[in-house]
Amino acid sequence: MRSRSNSGVRLDYYQRIVHRLILAHQEPVTGLFPASNVNSHAWIRDNVYCILAVWGLSMAYKKIADQDEDRAKCYELEQSCVKLMRGLLMAMMNQKDKVEKFKMTQSPFDSLHAKYSSKNGLPVVADNEWGHLQIDAVSLYLLILAQMTASGLQIVFSLDEVSFIQNLVFYIESAYSIPDYGIWERGDKTNHGEPELNASSIGMAKAALEAMNELDLFGARGGPASVIHVLADEAHKCQAVLQSMLPRESNSKELDSGLLCVIGFPAFAVDDAQLIHNTKDAILSRLQGKYGCKRFLRDGYRTPKEDPTRLYYERWELRMFENIECEWPLFYCYLILFHAFQNDKRAVQDYADRLEKIMVRSEDGILLVPESYAVPQELVGNEYQKPGSQPREVVGRCPFLWGQSLFILGRLLQEGFLAVGELDPLNRRLGAQKKPDVVVQVVIIAEDNEIRDKLAEHDLHVQTIAEVAPIEVQPARVLSHLYTYLGRNRKLGLTGRKSRDVGILSTSKLYSLKDRIFAFTPQFVDLSRFYIASDNELMIDILKGEINFLKSAWDLLGRPLVTLVLKRIHLDQDKIPLAMIQTMRKLKSGYINGTRVMLGNLKDFLNTSAITDLSFLGSTEDGYPDRLHPDVQTYLDEHLLRSFSNRSTMNLRGGQLRPRHLRRRMSCKGAIKKTRSINVDSDNLGMEGPTPLTERRLSSIVPPPWLQANKQGHVSVFATTPEEGPTSPPQLGGELGLRENIYPVDPLHSRSAMDRRSEFVRQQEMPKILIQRHRAETNFADTEVEELIAMLRETENLDDQGDILQYLVDTQGLDFNTAGLGLKHKKDDDNASELEHEYADDAMLELQNIARGGVSGGGGAGAGAGVGAKRSMAVPTVIIDATTSTASNSSSSNNSNSAAAAKDEDNANSVVAPTSHAHAQSAATAASNNNNSFINDSSQSEGMLEEGRVVTVRDLLKGLYEKACQQKLWGLVRHTAGMLGKRVEDLGKAVTDLLVRQKQVTVGMPPNNEHTITAPLPEVELRQLIHDAYGDDESTAMLTQELMVYLAMFIRTEPQLFHEMLRLRVGLIIQVMAKELSRTLNCGGEAASEHLLNLSPFEMKNLLYHILSGKEFAVSSVARGNLSIVSCKSSRVSKKSQIGLGDPEGEDALIATIDDRQGQWLRRRRLDGALNRVPRDFYSRVWTVLERCQGLAIEGRVLQQSLTQEMTPGELKFALEVETALNQIPQPEYRQLVVEALMVLTLVTEHNMVPSLGDIIYVEHLVHKANQLFLEDQRKVQGDATLCCAKLKDGKEQQQAASGMLLCGGAAYICQHLYDSAPSGSYGTMTYMSRAVALVLDCVPKHGEMECAIS
Repeated sequence: MRSRSNSGVRLDYYQRIVHRLILAHQEPVTGLFPASNVNSHAWIRDNVYCILAVWGLSMAYKKIADQDEDRAKCYELEQSCVKLMRGLLMAMMNQKDKVEKFKMTQSPFDSLHAKYSSKNGLPVVADNEWGHLQIDAVSLYLLILAQMTASGLQIVFSLDEVSFIQNLVFYIESAYSIPDYGIWERGDKTNHGEPELNASSIGMAKAALEAMNELDLFGARGGPASVIHVLADEAHKCQAVLQSMLPRESNSKELDSGLLCVIGFPAFAVDDAQLIHNTKDAILSRLQGKYGCKRFLRDGYRTPKEDPTRLYYERWELRMFENIECEWPLFYCYLILFHAFQNDKRAVQDYADRLEKIMVRSEDGILLVPESYAVPQELVGNEYQKPGSQPREVVGRCPFLWGQSLFILGRLLQEGFLAVGELDPLNRRLGAQKKPDVVVQVVIIAEDNEIRDKLAEHDLHVQTIAEVAPIEVQPARVLSHLYTYLGRNRKLGLTGRKSRDVGILSTSKLYSLKDRIFAFTPQFVDLSRFYIASDNELMIDILKGEINFLKSAWDLLGRPLVTLVLKRIHLDQDKIPLAMIQTMRKLKSGYINGTRVMLGNLKDFLNTSAITDLSFLGSTEDGYPDRLHPDVQTYLDEHLLRSFSNRSTMNLRGGQLRPRHLRRRMSCKGAIKKTRSINVDSDNLGMEGPTPLTERRLSSIVPPPWLQANKQGHVSVFATTPEEGPTSPPQLGGELGLRENIYPVDPLHSRSAMDRRSEFVRQQEMPKILIQRHRAETNFADTEVEELIAMLRETENLDDQGDILQYLVDTQGLDFNTAGLGLKHKKDDDNASELEHEYADDAMLELQNIARGGVSGGGGAGAGAGVGAKRSMAVPTVIIDATTSTASNSSSSNNSNSAAAAKDEDNANSVVAPTSHAHAQSAATAASNNNNSFINDSSQSEGMLEEGRVVTVRDLLKGLYEKACQQKLWGLVRHTAGMLGKRVEDLGKAVTDLLVRQKQVTVGMPPNNEHTITAPLPEVELRQLIHDAYGDDESTAMLTQELMVYLAMFIRTEPQLFHEMLRLRVGLIIQVMAKELSRTLNCGGEAASEHLLNLSPFEMKNLLYHILSGKEFAVSSVARGNLSIVSCKSSRVSKKSQIGLGDPEGEDALIATIDDRQGQWLRRRRLDGALNRVPRDFYSRVWTVLERCQGLAIEGRVLQQSLTQEMTPGELKFALEVETALNQIPQPEYRQLVVEALMVLTLVTEHNMVPSLGDIIYVEHLVHKANQLFLEDQRKVQGDATLCCAKLKDGKEQQQAASGMLLCGGAAYICQHLYDSAPSGSYGTMTYMSRAVALVLDCVPKHGEMECAIS
């Protein structure tokens, strides 16, 4: 025999082992490994792990290949790897139709199979007979394929295979939002076959996406066509979700040893060294045993208590598996590799020794890794008593090839035959090392020379689009379209990328296409997308956020490059907005919000930016790889011309300024306002009252009885008090109570009762008969539609236009054709113009009378006694435009009693004859001509009739929407957007962003129509769900969509705001926002909700931020009457909360002094309750309470003790159960007191005061008992509460309770002053709760000494 060096001999020994244990099982035809001698199924995951040892050994031979024999061995081993990887590839390519379907449906039944036949590579079980959707298996395959290719193996042979693998990348790129069955093929741990989001799958997918990016599958011999492209944003989303989940594995598994493959070899998916450390420590402390690690807590697989006859577990039996779960030596193999990569030799040796003790020696002395160790049946009792004390026995396969393969890799590393870098040729292991700071490059380009010159005045020198040539600047949507050509393949029937989303990481690169270079503007500035984009301040805010995001997320070669185009549409009254100038100056200074930036021209950044080649756009399939695909060619030719030209907008004849002294009132006035449903006045926030939505809708068709009774004369709303409220109209049956009955009439806002009859009849959901009756009632004839449309063409006030259109939509529908209507009035108008001057004075007088006396247009203009009669005035406080006067009585603004006039108006319901409408119309024109108070627009009759085209109400609405966007009338913008059925482009993405970070979202107003969203939904369904939840209140539905997008922005950039919050209840958040505004502005609920809906998107986001972070804020008024939310640096500032409701300029803003100490705790409890915030570890502590009693009852929901049998303390599913019970409580502040009561109970259990807490504990009893004790103390010390709750005597108390109102307005019969007490201190809420617990619970001893300290 030839002489060998020692290392050669040792390698030959390993080669024999690998041959006997692993390669001997490889099927000669397919190259796959069967699961065992008796089971011919080949799992993707196990097969890939099995071959790793063979790959490692081949690289070890390559290093010492000094003889031909060794080279031959090396080649044999390499070809075994290629054979296996190609065998799996063929099996998957046979299911190419599934890959294509899955991109659209993401359904578990359309997924690639998890296992194939090792004999022929065909499927072995049907789609629905196995949990096939295991994203981690496909991801592992792609990751190892990338590593092997990088190490020099040639696995992929043809371009068709390349396009299939490109489609596999699309298959896994949404892993962060696709629930799957995970590494153990079980899904939820009860094994009922429910998939869930698994951190191990997301981590593996993230690793695969990063490894595949820009990888040439033909290795050194490839060209541009064999390169795989990954959108960096998809990998980053996986990373963000992974980081938010770790060390949790999924909703039902609070920890899983499978995460070891994500934080270490092979995935190295986590970039944060601290998180890697925390996850590993959590696994070792809770799952490690003598024989390896448990897979997860309460894992029943192969335990003696498992019932082998059925696949699933009963929920109650999970508790039986605690402490006797099987232990798997496999995880010691992972830990050896983990520490070897960390270069921690002592830990490697430690685990190697432990592993050796538990390995099984075969007859010929080879060490085998068994699958798992279980407690023997007869020793289970002892193991329960003293976990970890009993010896265990081997169960399952031995050798377990997955573990055996990793064991051999570990040995090769330990003995120095392999360096860690060889097992990781792509250097993924270096991901967690500190990276240098990123410098973000920013380029600002002007749309034309005029804008460039405007910028130059501010010493900002930029180029125009024309000047940056030959580089072409395009919007992001062009890039997203180009990416749909990626991975298309006619032969395989694959259609390329489906997702339309391109994130900031993708648009921050330059792209080369043949000899052209493209730069793309980010997706958020695309104006065609949503109204948010027309708020400049918000755009700037998002830009700052994105630059900050690039600083942390960018890991490509070169620097990120953000390209922005400044267009005409961004100008504000032909000037560049100040906010933009300030931001550009900041960018020029080199730092913005702590991020280094460089402002410059595109050509300066060519050498320092990342450039990606769009080579996949060539028509390779037709044999012309050098030519562009013909479709791409035509797309580019068309688009490059149009993409930045301004879109023509339909013009509704809009003057920029509106008549100052005239508020025309008409039959549809206030139509929009009636749709509002935000309810702030009622003291129980969220209590919408008992009437369900449908009834409310019906009742709003019927005119209020007091309108039918007296068609003339003034009827005061005071006439109907809530108790004896108006009887329901007979024709619809008595059970339809009017909504007024729910609300106490608030004497200060007498209108509120009428106005709150909100939602309009919704065409789709109303039975047809009703719609017809509705029309008949309103005597709605064509002539009147024409009158309305004539009015529409005439009025300059966008709000009035909105009301008319809302009315037309309600009565005629969105697709009603208005073309040609209202034009015959045009002629009359021309004849009338001579008369106009005579009429003008009379008309003005008439109008002033109308304004004072409050003519409501009840009968005349076709409103009948129907919808139009229930009209409302605009709130006299919102200032919408510098030139508009807001008060409805502005025509008589010089009157001293204007306030009285306004009040009168609200109660008045008199009828005006049709003639006065004619007057009013001409008066409108006259007034405008006389006073020159607006600039007349030439496009008089445009917009109604565009040369023979059909112009529907929808087209008119679109025109109005665009105008409102330009004029920044946000309330109107939100409403019209809702009526047009617009949806935020990123709505689905936003909801997904929240859900995948384990936050559930609810929409709708609690408690009646709150819908919970627990899984990602398609955009269309989401929008439908939101709009159903709010009935016809389009504005609030739009606001909900908007807030979801902001919440998603915050959770991406400032996840700490969302700690200890499980559900985001958007309806409650909206109510709290309105409530906060009404508190800060000292105004009524209705005015507050009006203010809220008129906030600009930027201020809305700002307000939401202040509410989430709990910071104090003040409201100041800026020009045009828009409100601006200002942060108060300290709580002292809020004494002078600025409120600008005076004049539009807000010069002499009122100053209200509020004692900031009072109401502070109430407010905090209200915010925390609405945001569902709980103390740290709250849910796991409630678990300990539940373990010691029969159950906890909260608002009628009982949390049974059996939950502890099924779920572990840290399990998310348990937290959601508790959360659902707490969400039964509609009042946020009351909910918070219940949380405090639960916290006191946890203290009782944690200090082991009593062995058991007895029967079901009614948590509210504790709170009410605490309230009683509080009131008794208040009587003794003559505290504040003696003014309300503590002063009443018996008889009066009864009556008070019956009417359902406490004097102080406290929710749920708890005194307002208790809500406003601090938790600690001798009069603190915790003190009273503790006393209540001692009194109410029988188990606490009544006599004797007890150690009692309240922490």
